[in-house]
Amino acid sequence: MAHNLSQCRLLVQKAVAAGAKALFLPEASDYIAPNASETVSSVRPASSSPFVQGLQASAREHKLPINVGIHEPSSPKHGENKVINSLVWINENGQIEHRYQKLHLFDVDIPGGPSLQESSSVEKGTEIVAPFPTAVGNVGLLICFDLRFPEPSISLRRQGAHIITYPSAFTVATGQAHWSALLRARAIETQSYVIAAAQVGSHNEKRTSYGHSMIVSPWGDIVAELGGEKKDEPEIAVGEIDLERMEKIRKEMPLRRRTDVYPEV
Repeated sequence: MAHNLSQCRLLVQKAVAAGAKALFLPEASDYIAPNASETVSSVRPASSSPFVQGLQASAREHKLPINVGIHEPSSPKHGENKVINSLVWINENGQIEHRYQKLHLFDVDIPGGPSLQESSSVEKGTEIVAPFPTAVGNVGLLICFDLRFPEPSISLRRQGAHIITYPSAFTVATGQAHWSALLRARAIETQSYVIAAAQVGSHNEKRTSYGHSMIVSPWGDIVAELGGEKKDEPEIAVGEIDLERMEKIRKEMPLRRRTDVYPEV
């Protein structure tokens, strides 16, 4: 975690130097363990996590909001055998202001490809968190595998989201096949900006992430994209959030949902 914190602090410095109004970091930025037991044994409450406290201090020092994926202990009903895959919004005063718990867990077994059972160590979320105002627009929080389900993003758009996040640790096989297509689809169908900060490279002998962090416009244009190779130093992608353009797109191509025929989400 100490190494990951130092990498994230470097990204904070780069964001500040670029004049960014907010920094979006990947899913599980604190750690990615090689197995379920280590995932559980490594977890710390946000209130006592050196990683979280370090980022809170950085946000406070630079007056920079930070959106970051972390692990937190599960609720008492799940005992000590699971963790929560959380996405927290740390405001410019260093306070955790919003928190989302990942809804859809990555349980996949693809022959010749990834085989992961996230539900063996992660407690699933139970609600969509309403979008909240920030310096860059109204932000709606989702995580990684949520990307494959359009309903939560459509719900966030209905509730007023301008930006939808998908911090991720996509596998290489699924990333090569679907990452860009899914991000652009979610942006186009919600007419919202999509910000997807992604883990990249090898974490351990069992896990390698696809990378290709991306910002996508409400028209589906790729505003900024990073690569798929881990560099000596972490990188940031910087893009402009043009809310006037977003409103123009929504006005000129209104998406009038037939909720008289199918349910509203």
